Amino acid sequence: MASSSFNAGDCSARPEQRFTGESGSIKERGSLPPSYDHTHRKLKPRHIQFIGIGGTIGTALFVSIGRGLMQGGPASLFIAFTLWCTVILGVTNSMSEMVTYLPISSPFIRFAGRFVDDAFGFAAGYNFFVFEAALVPFEVVACNVIVRYWTDEIHVGIVIAVILICYAIINIFGVSWYGESEFWLALGKVILILGLIAFTFVTMLGGNPLKDRYGFRYWRDPGPFAENIKTGDLGRFLGFLACLIQASFTIAGPDYVSMAAGEAENPRVVLPRAFKAVFYRLTFFFVMGSLAVGIVVPYNDPVMAAAFKDGKPGAAASPYVVAMDRLQIRALPHIVNALVLTSAFSAGNSFVYCASRSLYGLALEGKAPRILAQCTKNGVPVYSVAVVLAIALLSFLQLSNSAAVVLQWFVNLVTASQLINFSVMTFTFIKFKKGLEAQGISRESLPHKGFLQPFCAWYSFTATTLMCFVSGYTVFLPGNWDIPTFLFSYLMIAVVPVLFIGWKIIHKTRWRRPEEIDLLQDKDEIDQYERDYFPPPPRNEFMKYWDRILG
Repeated sequence: MASSSFNAGDCSARPEQRFTGESGSIKERGSLPPSYDHTHRKLKPRHIQFIGIGGTIGTALFVSIGRGLMQGGPASLFIAFTLWCTVILGVTNSMSEMVTYLPISSPFIRFAGRFVDDAFGFAAGYNFFVFEAALVPFEVVACNVIVRYWTDEIHVGIVIAVILICYAIINIFGVSWYGESEFWLALGKVILILGLIAFTFVTMLGGNPLKDRYGFRYWRDPGPFAENIKTGDLGRFLGFLACLIQASFTIAGPDYVSMAAGEAENPRVVLPRAFKAVFYRLTFFFVMGSLAVGIVVPYNDPVMAAAFKDGKPGAAASPYVVAMDRLQIRALPHIVNALVLTSAFSAGNSFVYCASRSLYGLALEGKAPRILAQCTKNGVPVYSVAVVLAIALLSFLQLSNSAAVVLQWFVNLVTASQLINFSVMTFTFIKFKKGLEAQGISRESLPHKGFLQPFCAWYSFTATTLMCFVSGYTVFLPGNWDIPTFLFSYLMIAVVPVLFIGWKIIHKTRWRRPEEIDLLQDKDEIDQYERDYFPPPPRNEFMKYWDRILG
């Protein structure tokens, strides 16, 4: 691990000039690029740590994970989630090296254009924007479904409107508002997942009103593996595959930390720690969470199956709530539902932030209208935020469609986009590493060096690319053909190449050779910030405590 700071010339292959644009023209180093970033670095270390949690953990880990359990059984679910965590760890390991070197706004979107091909960055940027923007109405609708767990008296439109207004307030008045909100909301998620894991451990040992010491009973009866679609070994394999697809949608990681890079205080010190923390979150939250789910309920539980079939609201379909009801624990389901509500709200809040910053990054690179790059005096790209909130109005589709149908639309659409996004990240790193080698830049000089590279990048690139095509395979099975499902599952796989080819033809972009990759753009500004950085004092002793613990 190299030092977290280095001089401006450490990574300079051309000490006096750098390439910009497609024409090969040059600019004097030290001048501001035309895409100068006007956001403010106001996110503290504790904000960055919890932003990663806030975007990573949504309702899927607490509720819809039960669907994967029913399809594959507890062993398949646990193995699939553990395996996919290694894939995301490889993505994280790749992103951490690039983003800590150049912690700019929308980093991996802009790196895709700078290190690979300008058209590649265009396609990658809009894929990620669609992914994040589509998830906003997904979480808004999820919030409304969760509220229905308690009452149907509140009109759907009122719930949606209140949530969207809250998102607007948090994301328009300054990035510190977003950082603080995510800190406290994500803290609720941590409490929830830790509480549910503790609930599993205590109750399985007999700490419940029924004094039922059930242990790993459900791994023995009905068994560790469930059959899905087919019978026998093939059915069990298809059950595992269903769990792997569930994991590919549920588990995220480095993208949310990366998107905050351009607004993080002292990023070359803070971000390596945040990326390392992704490993512990993946291991504990998702691996332990998938194990716990398979312990508390059997995969053939009729109550859980009925809850999913009938589209019961909120946490009613959660395996944990099903277990609490079976064990006659009355108050906990309401507490779980309340924390799941904050979890869904937090995830939607993160998606508004990431979608707006991805659109802002595209505008900085000239791939979106320039007005979207304009910021308020507080450093907020207000027009980009407004576009995302306008897309979030799709949540009102629920007024004329069932919540389950609307939710499934968005789930099917964004699953492929997320996988494409991870493929883009890892492939971009492969090109970045080749650029360093071709230009004689030692990776030891970087502020953070990933491990087992480029093996990690190739492993994750292969896995995520293959999963893009596998995720919607059930539509091709006999009797399962459905045009809307096919389009939502594979639409982005077709759209991304069209975006790439279209931009390439119109703008005549070139695939960058390793020796042509610009590794210096924006570096001077970041180096200067690092030299001038002085940590601001905490507001009070309470915040001083949190900053010390999480910094």
